Formats: sequence, C-alpha cells, structure tokens
Amino acid sequence: MNATERDTASFSDWMGHIQHRTETALAAVLPDAALAPQRLHDAMRYAVLGGGKRVRPLLAHAAGELAGAAPERLDRVACAVELIHAYSLVHDDMPCMDDDVLRRGKPTVHVEYDEATALLVGDALQTLAFQVLTDTPLADDPVAQLAMIGLLAQASGSRGMAGGQAIDLAAVGRQLSRAELEFMHIHKTGALIRAAVLLGARTGNSLADADLQRLDHYAKVVGLLFQVVDDILDAEADTATLGKTAGKDADHDKPTYVSLLGLADARRLAADMLADARDALAPFGARAARLGALADYIVHRSF
Repeated sequence: MNATERDTASFSDWMGHIQHRTETALAAVLPDAALAPQRLHDAMRYAVLGGGKRVRPLLAHAAGELAGAAPERLDRVACAVELIHAYSLVHDDMPCMDDDVLRRGKPTVHVEYDEATALLVGDALQTLAFQVLTDTPLADDPVAQLAMIGLLAQASGSRGMAGGQAIDLAAVGRQLSRAELEFMHIHKTGALIRAAVLLGARTGNSLADADLQRLDHYAKVVGLLFQVVDDILDAEADTATLGKTAGKDADHDKPTYVSLLGLADARRLAADMLADARDALAPFGARAARLGALADYIVHRSF
C-alpha cells in the first residue's frame, strides 16, 4: 500500500493493513524458535504473535503519518512498544501478580510453559524492545534517537508502567479517589500509550513544540480513556468476548472507574474524554484523521 492508497483507504482497511504489517515486523524481530534456547524463543513468539488489537502500534503509525515518517521506521517503533506491552502482560498474568490463566483467548504463558519460562520471556522481550530501537537509524539526528530510547525507558519503568503496576498491587482492597485512580492509570496504562504516540511523531519530520504538546495531551487523554473503557468491558463483557477472564477486577477487589463512579458515569466520563481528545487534534485538521478514528475505536471497541 503506497502513500496515496493509505490516504484514501477506509479506517478499517488502514487498521487491518497496519495490524498485518506489525505482525510481520514482530515475526521478523523475534528470535526464530529453532534457535537455542528453543523453549524460551518459542515462548517469546507465543506471547507476542497471533493476537491482540495492536492499539499501540496503530497509534504510533497514525502519529508518524501525521509527521511524515517513513513506514519502515514506524515499524521499528511499533515493534518496540508492542514488545514492552507484551512483556508486561506476561508478567501481569503470573501468580505473583494477577494470577490469570487466559490471555488473548489462549492459556497464559506461565500456564502453557511454566512460571520460570514466563519470567524469562518478559525479561527477554523487554531487552529486545530496546535492541529494536538501537539497531537501525530511526531519526536523522542520533541525539534525537537517543532521546526516543530514553522516552520508552521512562514510560516502561518505575515512573511509568512498572510504577503504575506497583500502585495497582498496593491498592487492592482500597477505595481510591478519582485523582488517585487517574494517577495510577496515567502510569500503568497511559505511559506506554503516550510513548507510542510521541515515538511515532518523533520518527517523522520535526514538529513545532505546540504541536508536540497537542499530541501529548491527546495521548494522555487516550491513555486514560483506554482504561475507562477497559473497566467498563471488564464489568459488562464475558470471558469469551474479552479473550481474558472477565470480572477479575471485581473478584480481586481492585479499584476501577466502574467501582468508583458506576457504569453510567463511567460511560459519561468516556464520552467527555473522547471529546477532549478530539479537541486536542482539531488544529491538525485532516492530518490527524487516523488519530481521531483511533480514539473513536478505543471507545466503541467491544473486546
């Protein structure tokens, strides 16, 4: 699909194209299962390939297209972010965390293999993500590429996703305020979504600071929006629809937007966040059409 075709494709066609492109790129960067240690490499591919909506790669590509980025460079960014996301799911599902047995409609990694292998899968996927960001030029200025690596590192660590998970574990059995809940999810879910948008944008032509701030605001809102909708789906959808165990948050007495606000107000909050995200994109006009459509998709997804 060339640039003209991408511009005229329907959103669903574009989304399917990027999802397929990301799957192909991930299959290429992951070690072949025939290479030693075979069991670890097989488990890494099991954890990453053949499932997931690839929301973060979609956001990276949409932001990169807005900035005129080369698709080949965006593939690397999309893979790096998705590898971090996949590692977080593997560790999140382990008995010492959420102790889940189902992910993306199939047994979780520690169930299919074993706990030690699952731990190593997460470790290996995390390090592979940074290798993907360093082994080929992603920006014309090496200093800019170094900053991109730092951005993903912060989004993944104690001041990002890992820190949010720590807050989440400490919050079990407690009722958080809305501010506390947002602080947790800005880190746990939002940090990596924000990184996907900003890394995609930074892979392209240099944007004005004001434009980067608009994209950053969009990304922060969409990160929280994703979690609000996730909480709604966890309360309403069944396990077969979700591809993971439904109702786990309520069963584990974890704070959610639904437990705090109720379903009706959680839905209203999602609608308000969607409007906020669209407002942030308004100055970009048609250039941000994919990002706007992705915000709609996040709100209206059913699984």
